[in-house]
Amino acid sequence: MRITKALNIRIQTASNGYVQQALQSLLAANGLDYGAYGCLIQHCTDHHLFRLGRQLHSRLVLFSVTPNNFLASKLITFYSKSNHLRDARNVFDKIPDKNIFSWNALLIGYSLNNRYLDTLKLFLSLVSSNLTDVKPDCYTISCVLKALSSLFSHSRSAKEVHCFVLRRGFDLDIFVVNALITQYSRCDEIGFARTVFDRMSERDIVSWNSMIAGYSQAGFYEECKELYREMLGSSGLRPNGMTIVSVLQACGQSHDLIFGIEVHRFINESQIDIDVSVYNAIIGLYAKCGSLDYARELFDEMSDKDEVTYGSIISGYMLHGFVDNAMDLFRNIKNPGLSTWNAVISGLVQNNRHEGVLDLVIEMQACGFKPNTVTISSILPTISCLSNLKVGKEIHAYSVKNNYDSNIYVSTAIIDTYAKSGFLHGAQRIFDQSKHKSLIIWTAIISAYAAHGDANTTLRLFNEMLNNGIRPDPVTFTAVLSACAHSGMVEEAWEIFDAMFMKYGIQPSVEHYACMVGVLSRAGRLSEAAEFVSKMPIEPSAKVWGALLNGAAVSGDVELGKFVCDHLFEIEPENTGNYIIMANLYSQAGRWEEADKTRERMKKIGLKKIPGSSWIETSGGLQIFIARDVSNGRAEEIYEILGGLLGLMREEGTLIEAKWWFSFQLPVNFLDPSLKSHVRKISLMRDLKVKTSSSIQGCKPKGSGKPDLSLL
Repeated sequence: MRITKALNIRIQTASNGYVQQALQSLLAANGLDYGAYGCLIQHCTDHHLFRLGRQLHSRLVLFSVTPNNFLASKLITFYSKSNHLRDARNVFDKIPDKNIFSWNALLIGYSLNNRYLDTLKLFLSLVSSNLTDVKPDCYTISCVLKALSSLFSHSRSAKEVHCFVLRRGFDLDIFVVNALITQYSRCDEIGFARTVFDRMSERDIVSWNSMIAGYSQAGFYEECKELYREMLGSSGLRPNGMTIVSVLQACGQSHDLIFGIEVHRFINESQIDIDVSVYNAIIGLYAKCGSLDYARELFDEMSDKDEVTYGSIISGYMLHGFVDNAMDLFRNIKNPGLSTWNAVISGLVQNNRHEGVLDLVIEMQACGFKPNTVTISSILPTISCLSNLKVGKEIHAYSVKNNYDSNIYVSTAIIDTYAKSGFLHGAQRIFDQSKHKSLIIWTAIISAYAAHGDANTTLRLFNEMLNNGIRPDPVTFTAVLSACAHSGMVEEAWEIFDAMFMKYGIQPSVEHYACMVGVLSRAGRLSEAAEFVSKMPIEPSAKVWGALLNGAAVSGDVELGKFVCDHLFEIEPENTGNYIIMANLYSQAGRWEEADKTRERMKKIGLKKIPGSSWIETSGGLQIFIARDVSNGRAEEIYEILGGLLGLMREEGTLIEAKWWFSFQLPVNFLDPSLKSHVRKISLMRDLKVKTSSSIQGCKPKGSGKPDLSLL
C-alpha cells in the first residue's frame, strides 16, 4: 500500500472504520511505507486512537525497524498526547541521528504534560551535546521559556534565556518574543516585558494578549486598560476572547465598572464569540463591582455553567458581605465542585466567619473532596485568628504529606500563621526550607518580623532580598516601613520611602504615607508628622489620620488630637476607637467635662465600645477573657493577679499614672487603690504554661515597665 495524496485526504477525513481497514492493509503488506505509517499515526494522535497507534508501533518493532526522524517525531507526539511519556522517551532514545524536529517533539511533549523540569534537562542535554547540525530553533526556545516561567519566579533565569535568544538571533522570531513577554510577566518583571513588547517590529494577537494578561495578573490594571485602548486603535488586529477576559478581570479587580461596561458593549457590538470563560469574566466584573442583582441575572440566564461560574457569583456575594446569599446559593447547588467549596471557604474567612470554616472543610471531605493548595491557603488565616497553633501544625503536616508545602501560596500562608501564632522560629524554618524564594515568600517573612517589632531582622532580610535580585513591591515596603515605625528608625524609614519611587518606580500609596506618619509620630516628631500630612499629594485616609491621632495620644497633645478627630469623625463617624482615644486624651489632661461630652456624643450616635478580649491556650483548652468581665468563675483570682502585678510595678519604682487606668479597665469592685496586696496570687501564673492572644494591640506607656497588662 503506497501513500498518495488521495489516500492522505481519505485518512484525514474518513471514519475510524476506514482507517482500521487501511491499517489492516498495511499490516498485511510486504515491506514498509514510511509515508503511510506517518499519516496513520498522525490520524491516531488527532483522534485519540491509542490502541491503533500502538499496533502501528508494534508493527515497526516486529520488522526491527528503527524509525527515522519523521516517523519518530510522529510517534513521540502520539505517545506524549496520550500521556505515555516513558514510551515517548524510549522512541527518542533509539533514534540514531536525531534532528531538531525529534528534539522538539519530546520537548513539546514534556511541556504539554507539565513536565517542566524534564523539559529543562532535555534542553541542557541538547545545548551541551555540541551537535553541529542540530541547533535550537524558535519552538525549542518557546518550550524552555514556558518551563522556566512555570518553575521559577525570579527574573535571573528569564534574563539568561533572553541573552541566549539575542546571541542566537531569535529576537526577531515572534513566537520566541511572545514567550519572553510571558516569562518576564510571571517573574514580576513587567517593565522588562513591556520593553520587549515595545521593541517588537511585528506583533500578532498573542503578543497583545500576553502583554495585556501580564499587566492584569501583575495588578497593573490601569496599564492593562490603556494597552487595550491602544490595541483597539491599531490596524489589522481586534481583541478576541482571551483579550476580553484579561481586561474584564482588571476592571473587576480595580472596581472600574464604567470601563467594564464599555468592554461589555464592545463584546455585543463586535460579535465576539462568547464562550464560558468570557461569560464568567462578565459575571465576575459585575459581581466584584457590586452590581450583584445584574450579575445574578446573567448567572440565572446562563445555561452552561461551570465551576468558575459558581465561584464568580459566590465570591461576589462574599466580597460585599452578603454571606447568607452566598451560602443559600451554595446550598442549592446539587454537586458543588472543589473550586466552589474553596470559594465559599475563602469567603467565610474574608468575612471573619471563622467559627464555621473548619466544619465546612470536614463536610467537604465527607463529600469526597480532598483539600488542595487553594483550600489550605484559604483556611490557614482562620488558624491565625483563633491562635490555634496545634491545628496549624496539623495542617502543616498534612501539607507536607501531600507535597503542598512546595506551593508558594501554601508556604506563605504557613509562615503568616506561625508568625501570628507567636511561633516565629517555625516561620523562619519554613522560609529557610523554601527552594525557590520568590517575592511573595520574602515579603511574608519580612512582614512576620515586622509584626513582631523586630526592625533589625526586618531590614536585614529586606537587604538580603535586594541582594538576591528580587524587586520589592508595595506590600514589601509597607512591612518594612511599619517595622521602622515600631522601632523609631526615622532616618532609615525616610531612605526607604524615598527609594520607592526614585529607585523602584513605585508610587507611594496611602498605606505608605500612613506608615511614615506612624514613624514620625511614634518618634515624638508630631510637628513633622502634621506637616507631612498637610503636604500629601493624595487625600489622607482614616489610617493616616489614625496614625497621627495615636501619636497625639502617646504625647498627650490634646489640641492636635482634637484637630485630627475632627477629620476622623467625618471620614469614619462610626469608629468607636476614635471617640475613646479622644475621651481618654481629655481625661489625661484633666478636662473631664470635654471627656464626658465626647462619650455622650458617642452614645447619641448609638455607638458602644466593643470590649477588648484575649484568650489563652492551656492544657485545659481555650480560655477567653473579656475586659471588665466578672462572669468568669475565677474572676476574683484574675483581678487579684492583675492587682498584684500593678503592685509589683509600683514597688519596683515604675510610675503608674492615673491615665493608664483607662487602659486596664479594672471593675470598680475589684480595684484596690493601695495596690499592695494580692502578690501571693501571682504564683498561680507561674504554674501555667500558656499561649496568649489578644483582639487588641497591647499598649506600653512611655516610660513604663514592660508587662503587657491589657492581655489580662
